[in-house]
Amino acid sequence: MSDSGALSPTTGTTAVLLAAGAGTRLGLGPKALLRFRGRTLVEVLADMLLQGGCREVVTVLGADAAAVLAATDLSRHKVIENPDWESGMGSSFRAGVAAAAPEDHVLIALVDQPGLTPDMVARLLASHRPRRVTAAAYRGPDGTLRRGHPLLMDVTLRPEAAASAAGDAGARQFLQAHPDLVDLVDCSDLSGGEDLDTPDQLHLLD
Repeated sequence: MSDSGALSPTTGTTAVLLAAGAGTRLGLGPKALLRFRGRTLVEVLADMLLQGGCREVVTVLGADAAAVLAATDLSRHKVIENPDWESGMGSSFRAGVAAAAPEDHVLIALVDQPGLTPDMVARLLASHRPRRVTAAAYRGPDGTLRRGHPLLMDVTLRPEAAASAAGDAGARQFLQAHPDLVDLVDCSDLSGGEDLDTPDQLHLLD
């Protein structure tokens, strides 16, 4: 890769970990508190984002935020509470992006993606090109590469992406409106990219 594809040395990346949901479909309370590798899922994923090269991690809590804070040690990270979490992921996306350092790119990650690894984060950071979106992608059963999370939003795109976030859509509407700005990075060798949504997916925590 040429130097033009790398992050500017003056621009860092803040990770935004969306962890505000109540986990209704799973039925076990907030996914942030699920046990994973001897700790809570939110703790493990926040640390992985930092290990992967992000300058800071903004963790967005919502449902049972007090219980999550009491049961976790997120002292290495910036934690904010979204009082409007029940309105959907869009409000948490906006809150997290707003809390990130204004000069930084933002890497959006989901707390229900236990397949996240530091290598995946590092690969996205290394692949990012200026004024573009860099998204992890995974191959489906038919071999087609499908966009997933995490995704790295260039600092120049943050305002429009945040403005478009509404309801249960985070960056989805922005990405659908600007498919020409999205670079897919194949991470199939690192993870399947699955989200943990229903009880039959609890094996993802093993």
